[in-house]
Formats: sequence, structure tokens, C-alpha cells
Amino acid sequence: MASNNSTLKTIKVALVLCIVCSVIVSTAAVLLRPAQQANKDLDRKTNVLAAAGMLQKGDDVNAKFASITARAVDLATGKFTDAVDLDSYNQRKASKDPELSVDLGDADIAKIGRLPKYMIVYVVEGDAGLEKIILPIKGYGLWSTLYGFVALEADLNTVAGLGFYEHAETPGLGGEIDNPLWKAQWIGKKSYDANNKQALTVVRGKVDLSRSESIHEIDGLSGATLTSRGVDNLIKFWMGENGFSPFLSNLRAGEA
Repeated sequence: MASNNSTLKTIKVALVLCIVCSVIVSTAAVLLRPAQQANKDLDRKTNVLAAAGMLQKGDDVNAKFASITARAVDLATGKFTDAVDLDSYNQRKASKDPELSVDLGDADIAKIGRLPKYMIVYVVEGDAGLEKIILPIKGYGLWSTLYGFVALEADLNTVAGLGFYEHAETPGLGGEIDNPLWKAQWIGKKSYDANNKQALTVVRGKVDLSRSESIHEIDGLSGATLTSRGVDNLIKFWMGENGFSPFLSNLRAGEA
């Protein structure tokens, strides 16, 4: 009998410990949620500012971000929309929801799977109006999906900056997309040609600066052909007709 009571007591103690631990974990999760969300928002703001070349060491991220407004864009119409809640909308989750995304089929050169119907862009405005716009981009490299932003100047053609905040490319090879020297090449390049056709591209090897086309060209990454091709494909997609080109055309014409 003593042995049975001992076993029963052990089970009871184990159950009580499980319940107590569950309560502690649940309580911690609830209490930490505001801090986690704040860190997530800070990280997003930092990445947006960095891609636009608007962040220097020691800057107050929240203060810098005050001049930036998040807006939702309906990719089908190429216009701003209020169809989604900016605080709760998640583009990654939307890309997996058939009601919030579309199957790209053969148009999926960036290998993103499904295209969200709505994308969140970031508008920088000053006293004279639009100064920059920062667009989210993603596409598959060699080992992973690359997530980042490309920023355009007020002419909606000149690249103000580009940066990737999440990827799993090989350090020293495809991981060189994080190299400040390589990212600096993008600044000042033109995304569209004289006929407003997407022209920005990552070439194999070095750009021949003597050619007029070099204004649209970026050096390929040495030893990372597939990552370079992935960046090239994602830029062509997002700056093309299935991406942000219709929206940028409308914005340029004052019709967004």
C-alpha cells in the first residue's frame, strides 16, 4: 500500500509541476509580448531606414522613422488601398492564403511562390512632397529566400539604396549581398530606361562603365552566380509589370 501511495504522490507532484510550469510559461509569454512586438517594430524600422540610406550609427531609429508613412498598395490596380489593416497585415502569411494571394505560374521568375495581393510600402515625405519610396522585395537565391527593401528617389527611377535583412546565403560568397561596397553600387543606378521599361540588372562579372547601359547594371558577385541570378530575377520581377511598375507609373502620374 505504501508503494502505491508513493507512486500516486509522484504522479500528483508531476502533474502539479506541469501545471505550474505551463502557467509560468503562458504568463511570461503574455508579459513579454509587448516587448517582443516593440523589438519587431524597431527591427522593421531599422531595415527600412538602412535600405534607404537614412540611418547612421547612433541615430534614434524612431525619430528618424517619423518622416516615413507606411501605405498598402493593391498590386492589381497599382494604387494605394485601405483594404488591409497596416498594424495586423502580414505579407508572408498573406502569400500562403489563396484569398489574399495569386498564383504567378510562369511569371514567377523570382521563385516566390504566390504573390500577395497587397504589399506594404514606405513613403518618405518632406516639405516639398515625396522624397523617397521604399519597396519590399523578396526572391530565391541559392540556398534561401532573400528578404529586403529597395529604395527609390523622388523621380521613382533612381535607386537610393538596397539591403537584405534576412537570408541564408553562403558567407563570403552569396553572403556578399551584405557587403557595403557591393550595396553601394546600387545607389544612383536607374531602374527604368527612356521608354519606362524595367532595365535594372545584375550582370555576370564586372560592369563595363564605358557603356551607356552601365547606368542600369550592377556587378555580379564573384563565385556566387546563382545568388547573383536570384537577385537579378527578384529585381526584374518586383520592378516589372507583375510587381511595382504599375504602381510607380500611377504614382509618377499622380494617380496612385
